[in-house]
Amino acid sequence: MPDAQTPTTTRGVRAAYEMIVVSNRLPVDYVESADGTPGWRSSPGGLVTALEPVMRAEDGAWIGWAGVADREFEPFAHDGIEIIPVPLTADELEDYYEGFSNDTLWPLYHDVIAPPSFHREWWEAYVRVNRRFADAAIDAAAEGAVVWVHDYQLQLVPKMLREARPDLVIGFFNHIPFPAYGIYSQLPWRRQVIEGLLGADVVGFQRAADAGNFSRAVRRLFGYATRGSIIEVPEEDGELRRVVARHFPISIDAAGFEEIARRPEVQDRAAEIRRNLGDPETIMLGVDRLDYTKGIRHRMKAFGELLRDGRLSVEDATLVQVASPSRERVETYRQLRDEIELTVGRLNGDHGELGHPAISYLHHGYPREEMVALYLAADVMLVTALRDGMNLVAKEYVACRFDDDGVLLLSEFTGASDELRQAVLVNPHDIEGLKDAMIAAVEMPKAERARRMRALRRRVQSNDVANWSATFLEALTGAGKIPAGVSDSLSAAVSRLAGTERLLVALDFDGTLAPLVDRPEDARATTRARAAVERLIASDDTRVAFVSGRSLESLREVADPPEGVLLSGSHGVELQLDDGGVTIELRDVEHARLARLTELLEDAASEADGAWVEHKPAGLALHTRRLPVTVGAALQHSARERIEDELPGITVRSGKAVIEFAVRSSDKGESLTRVRQYLGSTAVLYVGDDVTDEDAFAVLDVDDVGVKVGQGKSLAGHRVRGTEDVALLLEALADAREAAREHTSR
Repeated sequence: MPDAQTPTTTRGVRAAYEMIVVSNRLPVDYVESADGTPGWRSSPGGLVTALEPVMRAEDGAWIGWAGVADREFEPFAHDGIEIIPVPLTADELEDYYEGFSNDTLWPLYHDVIAPPSFHREWWEAYVRVNRRFADAAIDAAAEGAVVWVHDYQLQLVPKMLREARPDLVIGFFNHIPFPAYGIYSQLPWRRQVIEGLLGADVVGFQRAADAGNFSRAVRRLFGYATRGSIIEVPEEDGELRRVVARHFPISIDAAGFEEIARRPEVQDRAAEIRRNLGDPETIMLGVDRLDYTKGIRHRMKAFGELLRDGRLSVEDATLVQVASPSRERVETYRQLRDEIELTVGRLNGDHGELGHPAISYLHHGYPREEMVALYLAADVMLVTALRDGMNLVAKEYVACRFDDDGVLLLSEFTGASDELRQAVLVNPHDIEGLKDAMIAAVEMPKAERARRMRALRRRVQSNDVANWSATFLEALTGAGKIPAGVSDSLSAAVSRLAGTERLLVALDFDGTLAPLVDRPEDARATTRARAAVERLIASDDTRVAFVSGRSLESLREVADPPEGVLLSGSHGVELQLDDGGVTIELRDVEHARLARLTELLEDAASEADGAWVEHKPAGLALHTRRLPVTVGAALQHSARERIEDELPGITVRSGKAVIEFAVRSSDKGESLTRVRQYLGSTAVLYVGDDVTDEDAFAVLDVDDVGVKVGQGKSLAGHRVRGTEDVALLLEALADAREAAREHTSR
């Protein structure tokens, strides 16, 4: 009989792992030596690099296919990670992987660059294989474990997990784009896939546009309420479950690539590559899987026309194209290979000379050291994808160029273009524009190349793959130690905010500007935070707002706001803008409900010595901070049940040791939006510590900055440890804002 403390699944298998990663492929490859001895070899890749330390620290297991059809393998440990192989038959490989995943979903999600195929037997195999992966995770997961599912091959797994194991914390990350609804709606099984993804607590995407496409698909298909990055999913018991859908741009092991690039033998190999190519003045490089989404044909067409027109010559410029094999059993990919190789042969025949080929075409993969040498040898990196979730090759090239040289030419249809703005951005469909950009890259002065590359490298180094995984897992679990002070990534965000035209700094009060205290009337902002606020409002282009759950009257009393600070009270029900107080006028029915609510909540508070009721214009709050945690939670639960039973439809909001009821609904997100519109702000910094601040984080735009104070699951992109660090953050922003103004005035 299993230990009573150890959860078991319905199949009786002992569930042991606190952290589980589920992906189509395992982080290891099955290999056989020359004498037939079987073994396992680590698969190089950014995802493995990012998650290995997390898996080791959290007693983790990795679930995936071993890469060999019609073979079953027992679970095993490899390099400190528990491996749980999932078997696939040859027929399933053909229908689930090559069929539905790569001949239905892949072209559909990449804007139908190639036509997708829809076959019911492929869909049935997809469902069946997703169920097998889900069952493996269900069996392996400990009570309350974190399960992180990856990519488009496994979109049904989150719902399957939630139905069987509602105790799990479930994340999903989509590594490829998510299309606009007009394209997505072509999928016959569009509802089932969305339902599958909504089983997750957090659904991550590469770009903000992808997350927006997903949320719009949810609204169109199901009518669920969406606000910012929050989707409210109704449950069978009538409760609403909040699903986060937002972008988490993936990255690379930047330090690892730079370490390889600095090795003398790799630099020697880069010099050898240049010699072998005839020491041309310019080497252009493309590195891709052989895939129709990568724009290989477009770059070859542009390069060929530049040679034809005499704008480039093979003596001075050459193109190296590495195209690693991909899905060669899929007919579309076989046709693409034939077309590319015909183009290479034609261009070399038309323009190549002895010792000076126009294109060096390499249809195989290379070890990482050889790829780094190619990056170092290349003067211009061509990334011309027609649609790409991220494109990590662009980031790899930047990470390797510790010499601050080289030019990255980057398609605006890649996720990388959102971050790498100092690249030469192109529309690969515009062949003339692409040709002009290639010439501009070739002729770019060294000082300009260095300036751009330094900026690109700062971006890649500050947002590496470890930061990506930590950010996603923090959003999923709210876990992780928060260092003191202002992190490097938050400092970089502050620097970006400093240059905006009209900045709004919106701040929660209790737990953010003021430490939490037992008696709310005793709360006061720290001296340093208040001084920093006064510095910020001294600037005409910076406005500050206090956004609180307190009533305006209470907020004015404890905050004693400096002149010019805007106030939002009662979670946005009350606003005080520049032209004075904006209060609410309750309707007769709301007055009646408020009176009855007061009776019920005062009665509930009288049941526990230490509980008290705070009165607000449109509601009340039951505070249980002075009670033991379990007693307070029980009191809140009983009060909620009674009030919801007698006053159906009332708005309920939980916070830290407080539960609030309101006869008129509003929240901090609505309030922040109103203040922003009133001011016409071009960017926002929002800082808060409470669950109620998540509504404000949810409405932030891509260029805004959200900062969560303390632990807990959050939509905010950054964290600080406590109120003292909030003061440091505001001081840093005031310094950066003043420096930006001085620079502009010169």
